[in-house]
Amino acid sequence: MSCCAPGAEMALDVTSAASALPSSDEVKLASRSLGGSRQTDLSVPAVHCGGCIQAIEAALTKLENVETARVNLSTKRVSVRWHGEDVPPFFAVLSRLGYRAHLFDPEAHERDKTLSELIRAVAVAGFAAGNIMLLSVSVWSGAEGATRDLFHWISALIAIPALAFAGGIYFRSAANALRHGRMNMDVPIAVGVSLAYAMSLYETINHGEHAYFDASVSLLFFLLIGRTLDHVMRERARTAVNGLSRLAARGSVVLREDGTREYVPAAELMPGMRLLIAAGERVPVDGDILNGNSDLDCSIVSGESAPKAVGAGTHVQAGTLNLTGPLTMQATAAAKDSFLAEMVRLMEAAEGGRSRYRRIADRVSALYAPVVHLAAFATFLGWMAVSGDWHRAMTIAIAVLIITCPCALGLAVPIVQVVAARRLFEAGVMVKDGSAMERLAAIDTAVFDKTGTLTFGQPRLVNASAIDPTMLAMAADIAAHSRHPFSKAIAVHGGFSGQPKLDSVREEPGFGVEALAGGDTWRLGRRGWAGWKARTGGEGKIGGYGGTVLSRNGSIVACFAFEDATRPDARTAIRQLKQAGVSVDMLSGDTEKACGEVADTLEIENFVPALLPSGKVEWIESLTRAGHEVLMVGDGLNDTPALRAAHVSIAPATAADIGRKAADFVFLRESLLAVPLAIDVSRKAGRLIRQNIAIAIVYNAFAVPIAILGHVTPLIAAIAMSASSLIVIANAMRLRGATRMAPPQLGMRQRRADVAGMVQP
Repeated sequence: MSCCAPGAEMALDVTSAASALPSSDEVKLASRSLGGSRQTDLSVPAVHCGGCIQAIEAALTKLENVETARVNLSTKRVSVRWHGEDVPPFFAVLSRLGYRAHLFDPEAHERDKTLSELIRAVAVAGFAAGNIMLLSVSVWSGAEGATRDLFHWISALIAIPALAFAGGIYFRSAANALRHGRMNMDVPIAVGVSLAYAMSLYETINHGEHAYFDASVSLLFFLLIGRTLDHVMRERARTAVNGLSRLAARGSVVLREDGTREYVPAAELMPGMRLLIAAGERVPVDGDILNGNSDLDCSIVSGESAPKAVGAGTHVQAGTLNLTGPLTMQATAAAKDSFLAEMVRLMEAAEGGRSRYRRIADRVSALYAPVVHLAAFATFLGWMAVSGDWHRAMTIAIAVLIITCPCALGLAVPIVQVVAARRLFEAGVMVKDGSAMERLAAIDTAVFDKTGTLTFGQPRLVNASAIDPTMLAMAADIAAHSRHPFSKAIAVHGGFSGQPKLDSVREEPGFGVEALAGGDTWRLGRRGWAGWKARTGGEGKIGGYGGTVLSRNGSIVACFAFEDATRPDARTAIRQLKQAGVSVDMLSGDTEKACGEVADTLEIENFVPALLPSGKVEWIESLTRAGHEVLMVGDGLNDTPALRAAHVSIAPATAADIGRKAADFVFLRESLLAVPLAIDVSRKAGRLIRQNIAIAIVYNAFAVPIAILGHVTPLIAAIAMSASSLIVIANAMRLRGATRMAPPQLGMRQRRADVAGMVQP
């Protein structure tokens, strides 16, 4: 079974393709901004195998200003990251390689033409193979002379349309590759089938006793069955992505400044537009509700089936369903930058990752074409030298040509990554990179942030009645300028009008918010930072244990105490991690007392309080120096450096945008059981990848020598090649079953340094 694309997707002539290329402005509009660079997604229907992936990526990365190029085999998409104002000539390069490309349209859901063509080809090949086989039975039963020649000629005539239609899938792909100076996995198949037919035709013309028309057509029949099953398996693995894409609204009614209403396609919705969302419609883009009250089905975001009540000021995300009442909202992101679009990209990125195993498989697949042709040619020469029978030598060479196809090896890694990504998606975990699963499987230490990760990050102010109303109102005004969970808890107590107006406000990440009002400097945040004139005075001095205070000109005027509920199943998740041999640490910027209470509740022995963002990074780096592979789980803006410093990282969907972008995994639901599940699936995926690679190696180690020794016919070679690929696919599908936490592949390494002594909070 080849993993090449059908010939119906063959590239157009370079000249005609070039005339339809999009302009530079179109490419820029279709690209996503990544800060200092852009990412352009191209749809390349003819991308088909490991050799094609290597050719495309190598050619595109050589272009000036191109940073990376990644090919996703399942979605047949190429993602190119580039910088500068001049658009690199993507389309011209792909055309020279023989690939037709166009800008990817996320709203295009075409019928699966590939599957229809494959099914028709299988039917034609099967019908022809059955009839030729009936004629062959007569020859095998003793037909001789003119009768035998007649049956051979009839078989030759039946085989012609079968090879032309069903075999055209391979012939067109092989011809396109050779015409553009490339090799792919369809070339040896096309050569093998053609040689089998040509050799049989030669025997028929010369009244030979044996012809192999049945073998050539049956060979094609079994190859097509294998390819069809491969295509179906890949489509099943992509069902989650396709279903997720269909949740995107096609457009929305926009309320213009003059009061008029206009329906605008989702792709044209821009931040700042006011949208009208009727009951029963899906939210097309991320935004904030301006007017109206309703219930939303947010199961796509949180996994919870219970409707969520929303009103003015609530932030809503694309893909959620408006259930009960009309809403007016203001878009805060374009459709391509929405939460739903990000989830789709995460799902599609999972297979595209270049893990160590996949890089090995890609290199082997790239060497396949020259090696297999040399092996077949050497086999032919060897048998000619030994036997002098060119007929037998050619038959054995054809069998070698077919049986050595490394499709099993080419599928070993990507099929597992696709199935693993879907398994995690069904559990509410999004994977940003296939290589992240390999890294996650190796971790032995998990480091958790406290607020917003182990807890909901929605603390409640518990000592509001003990705080002077004027000071509380001033703190609420300052807190309204921050997204920190403690700030949100304080901001709800605003409304008192006796405080001075704020002149300026700025936030110091990890410390707090500073404001100027009436000639005074106000600070809301950490005790040590805000109350620089009051270094003394321990916790509990002014109501509660909280480390958050309000100060005026350096003197503390109010202290705040909070309560925050832990995430459901957090204790169970921590226990499962420990059972799997993963040590658990908690790092937080909160006070020792607050951290201690959460640590006791969740049975976490190791925790470090009062850490700045740089302190979390130092702690993780010290663990790494001690020989540990560290997983960081965090959500806040101040966790971003730690997420990047860790070997692998996970963030909740409620995390800040920059935190989600820094993380390798994003979990959508409230339960922390997503963390041990992700580790379990990653470890199991690693085992299946190693098993699949072993299957592919063992298959070739046994099959190739047997074929070279002449014990395999071309038909048996086709069956064996397809069977090896199907075994690899079936093995990968085992991952869809229930998973349980398993011990790590390598035993827990003993701590080689006292980490606590290496980093001081």
